[in-house]
Amino acid sequence: MADAMPTERAPIRVRLADPQQDGAGVAEVYRPAIETSVASFEAVAPGADEMAERIGQVLKGHPWLVAVDGAEVVGYAYASRHHDRAAYRWSVEVSAYIHAAWQRRGIGRRLYQWLFEALRAQGFVNVYAGMTLPNEGSFRLHRSFGMEEIGVYRDVGYKFGRWHDVAWYGMRLQEPADPPDEPVLLPGFLSSAAGQNWLDRMAAPRP
Repeated sequence: MADAMPTERAPIRVRLADPQQDGAGVAEVYRPAIETSVASFEAVAPGADEMAERIGQVLKGHPWLVAVDGAEVVGYAYASRHHDRAAYRWSVEVSAYIHAAWQRRGIGRRLYQWLFEALRAQGFVNVYAGMTLPNEGSFRLHRSFGMEEIGVYRDVGYKFGRWHDVAWYGMRLQEPADPPDEPVLLPGFLSSAAGQNWLDRMAAPRP
């Protein structure tokens, strides 16, 4: 009998996160950034329920995307408010985390491509990201999108017995009107034709 043909592996998919479905997977991707590195300054890794709550809160206004291999979350990226004060509402902060086994495969770049497209369509103007130094992978990812260094907070965080610097990067997503239109929160964007088109293209098989 002929040997069975190998099953072709499904490509990595990027989609909007589901809090209940993805909470545990996102928590596992994030855990090493807390427990074994200084990529995050948190001290205690959140569990699945807490991460599901965080995702749900973000999705009230901004995208949270996951990259999945079948049902396994291998990376994620999201945007959040840059500051609570009203005048900052056109600016966002972004973060991306990729499972160690899946790094250097372009997953972070794919996540940010879809994330930034949605943020522009929502009407956000500025995007910022902070990274603990040194972090060559994060540096390359953010620079590849044209983000430039704004400044460095020296010795701003103390973890694992030493002080750490954090570099802040930023870029203009689009030129704003004066006065600017109000940014559209994520539920409103998803209910629009542009939002549905974004979802449909993200779900379409890659060529």
